[in-house]
Amino acid sequence: MRILFFLCLITIAATCIQCHQRLSTQVDPYTRPKEIEGLTFVAPRRPFTTDSPMESVKKVGAEWIAIIPYAFTRPGEPKVHYDSNKQWWGEGKEGCEVTIELAKAAGLKVMLKPQVWVPRGWTGDMDFEQDSAWVSWEKDYRNYILPMAAIAEAQKVDLFCLGTEFKIACRKRAPFWCQLIKDVRTVYKGKVTYAANWDEYLDIPFWKELDYVGVNAYFPLINAPTPDVPSIVNGWKPVIEKMERLQSKVDRPIIFTEFGYLSVAGCTYNTWELEDKMHELPLNEQAQANAYEALFQAFWNKKWWQGGFVWKWFPETPDAQARGFRDYTPQGKIGTETLKKWYAKGVMEAEPTTSISNQNPEK
Repeated sequence: MRILFFLCLITIAATCIQCHQRLSTQVDPYTRPKEIEGLTFVAPRRPFTTDSPMESVKKVGAEWIAIIPYAFTRPGEPKVHYDSNKQWWGEGKEGCEVTIELAKAAGLKVMLKPQVWVPRGWTGDMDFEQDSAWVSWEKDYRNYILPMAAIAEAQKVDLFCLGTEFKIACRKRAPFWCQLIKDVRTVYKGKVTYAANWDEYLDIPFWKELDYVGVNAYFPLINAPTPDVPSIVNGWKPVIEKMERLQSKVDRPIIFTEFGYLSVAGCTYNTWELEDKMHELPLNEQAQANAYEALFQAFWNKKWWQGGFVWKWFPETPDAQARGFRDYTPQGKIGTETLKKWYAKGVMEAEPTTSISNQNPEK
């Protein structure tokens, strides 16, 4: 009887060990590494005042930064202005090159994202009645983009974004963009994308000419002051269904060239409407953190989604100061811990120098 008792104990122990081994080897669906875990780096007004401006980026676990050398187009004027004396140092050619060098020295990868700013307007609404005006603007834009592509090539930038949120321009002037992609690829041999606004990405005609589908992911998800994570995840479902259909059609991975949330109540719904009045709204760190958590839960286990760039990160702003900002930055807030948790899951080793323009079409 005693022998039988011990045999039973041994059998139970062996079963428990096997069960533990099976549980320990199960794959967490959220451990899949992503190619891009990035932050959008806010350009400084003047040269960096510290020798280590990338330190805060590294602390949050980011492996990439997006650098934006802004140009300007005034409403109704078919011109692109860049690198004037009135610009912030970090947005000009010198500042851009120095920032890339510092990022590379810190072991970070870089997306160079030249972007047009329309004062008191939006690039998505930019339109001209006369064809001659479009031709004039496109000439200026090309003369802005191609030197940026040359900088990207010279400094071995990992990803180049050739445009951002040109909703009307891409619809009305698609041949220009297709030719621009070809022109960029003659200068820059790395990977190339375009940053489409959330309400235009399904209509972009040239995704197959690029290496990624780029989306600025400010989707209206749920209209509530502080929605919980499951509710926001549920709000992503129809978006994910559309993205999966597009990805299957164009056969390109999707990245979020921008994603982020204001630190105010209601930040998961029509966030652009909140920007002008955000200082009148109560600070709400939890709403922002919940939005980040839900985004990562919704997308992390999707093979076709390869990460993106948080909007935005102030490199030389102390956390204690940033915590009071109602702006998009998660610095010094609960959202930073959310980013650290997800970015700690690791980055997939990519081949940033292999773009579709360098692939053998016969394979």
